[in-house]
Amino acid sequence: MTQDDIVYVTGHMHPDTDSVAAAIAYAFFKRTQGVRAVPCRLGELNAETKYLLDRFGFDEPMLLQDARKTLAEIDLDAPISISPDTTIRRTLQVMQDEDQPYLGVTDEEKYLIGMVTKSDLVNVGLGDTALGIELLKQTPVKNIAETIEGTLYYDDPEVHMNGKVSIIALTAAKLEKYDIRDRVVIMGDDPESQLELIKKGAGVLIVVWSNDIREDVLEAAKKNHCPIILSGHGSMNTSRYIYFAPPVKLIMNRQPVTFREDELAEDVSKKITAYRFRAFPVIDDEQHLKAYVGRHHLMNYKNKKIILVDHNEFSQSVRAIEKAQLLEVIDHHRINDFATNQPVNFRNEIIGSTATIVQKIYRENQIPIPPNMAGLLLGAVLSDTLMFQSPTTTQVDIDAANVLAALGDLDIKTFGKDMFSASSDIKGKKFYDLINQDIKFFEIRDVKTMVSQIIVPELSVFAEREEEILRAMETFVGKKNLDLLVVATTGILDNGSIFYAAGEKAKWMEEAFPNQRGERRSLQKGIVSRKKQIVPAITEVINKYA
Repeated sequence: MTQDDIVYVTGHMHPDTDSVAAAIAYAFFKRTQGVRAVPCRLGELNAETKYLLDRFGFDEPMLLQDARKTLAEIDLDAPISISPDTTIRRTLQVMQDEDQPYLGVTDEEKYLIGMVTKSDLVNVGLGDTALGIELLKQTPVKNIAETIEGTLYYDDPEVHMNGKVSIIALTAAKLEKYDIRDRVVIMGDDPESQLELIKKGAGVLIVVWSNDIREDVLEAAKKNHCPIILSGHGSMNTSRYIYFAPPVKLIMNRQPVTFREDELAEDVSKKITAYRFRAFPVIDDEQHLKAYVGRHHLMNYKNKKIILVDHNEFSQSVRAIEKAQLLEVIDHHRINDFATNQPVNFRNEIIGSTATIVQKIYRENQIPIPPNMAGLLLGAVLSDTLMFQSPTTTQVDIDAANVLAALGDLDIKTFGKDMFSASSDIKGKKFYDLINQDIKFFEIRDVKTMVSQIIVPELSVFAEREEEILRAMETFVGKKNLDLLVVATTGILDNGSIFYAAGEKAKWMEEAFPNQRGERRSLQKGIVSRKKQIVPAITEVINKYA
């Protein structure tokens, strides 16, 4: 399977329990169908969700930050690399074996230090002789021996080599016409001539068609600091291959154009048009080579495959959702700014919880629900229906909860009380964070509105924190540039909510949720559902005045 096979199942921003549980459970269901599905979240989890994940043994879903793919999320060329001391000839062999005309040059830790292409290597073979001489002058003798498949018979730490190469063909004048001082000299199996060349100052002696070196020649080589190599080839191929002995560090591009693996593929696609290169190294934050990206990768890739659960509005979804391959939607909210280029499977039911729909999908397809999954889904149903007190609750939700409780061997009342008690302790928590843990954004007639809901067992926990609440809300309005922020504090045992508002349009909320005579903040009895009661009331007032 490739990266393109992954399907990301995600709930909305500021995830609540229903959103996360639905993503986990539906991703599990899709995997039973052979789909490589991964559950995701779009933000930090609240205390309630963390409690349920811990209780039933689930890991936090991965954080999905963008519907577009990064370079790390598309299939690129493998990070084949060579060391800086690799010879040019060996580099060519690797390129041929891997069918790859470029290689990154890395250290032992795969830290990218350069890039070499086949064009760089061709320039060595076809370029000016002066280049070959300069490179060979800086080449270790062992590289020369390796490249010509020879045996380093003798090496010397005080080697003196100027990079020039001479092939000795004896004439009537013998060696008198040759200036071989400090040169690499190639000659045959003639010990007397070898001895004379060494004494005349040869830098390196390469002997062809020989298996041994006479003792007095070796002694002369030691005295005159002249390494000796027994070549594995004849004189012609030895002279050809020797210029491919330099290490690639001498010719590599030390400042190649690179891209980070966390860069968006669509951004990289635009950037590479400014360069003529065929491929570019992809690195991580520590400069380690991770892959190679070429134009062909960026022409053919597609953005992430995504399934939305517990929402359908793009404004509440992952960044750039409009560019994703949207496959399915499973939701129980209103349908608002939803539009796609291709048909999708869209399931929207008028019930209290997305977890209820997911439970139905399991049963419709005769897929067993594991006990821990049943517990997680039950928690989501109870959370979204506020223990069946929310007006969004249907008999379908209640029936689903009973089935899930039986599968998870749980008592609904006891389990619900434990869940809300464990997750709603607000002691020591900053109110700004409480606002942010379950909040949704709405733009109603150009009024930028956010509605937060904080659910607790009893509202008395807020009695002495009103000033803190209002200060935190003003800060939130400023940071988010809102026209209206509404915070509903909802008590399960109180069966109602108390409302706070901030922003330029805050006074409008006095009409949406009027106080009783003589009371500053009245308990709105029976008002517990953000979707069915709170948002519609806010929308009605905004439509009236905006």
